[in-house]
Amino acid sequence: MEILGIGPSELIFVVIIALIILGPKDMQKAGKTIGKWMREIITSDAWAMFQKTSRELKTLPNRLMREANDEVNKIGNELNNTTSSWMNNPNIPTRSTPIPTSPTPENPPESINVPSEIESTPNESEEPNAS
Repeated sequence: MEILGIGPSELIFVVIIALIILGPKDMQKAGKTIGKWMREIITSDAWAMFQKTSRELKTLPNRLMREANDEVNKIGNELNNTTSSWMNNPNIPTRSTPIPTSPTPENPPESINVPSEIESTPNESEEPNAS
């Protein structure tokens, strides 16, 4: 069991050091003061907001994973519905022309029509090259 990140052995060590430094009479006053201070902090609205935010941050990864999983399932269901309706349709359009392939040495590209005259006048925005 930990309180504010301090374990039982660490808490006993702090109490022993405080008892040595403060003495038994001042230890009672310090204990009451610390107790009142802790009660004010724990009952405050800021502490409740801190606890709520802490819980939300702890559950955030699980919630995001759940939402992402729901989206993936939704897309998968839509995909399955689309493919099943597509497969069940007897009038599936087919492609009449072959799919073009990329040019390779075995498959050279078809001839490209290039205009015979290409204007070689410089643009007005370009400056003439003064060499």
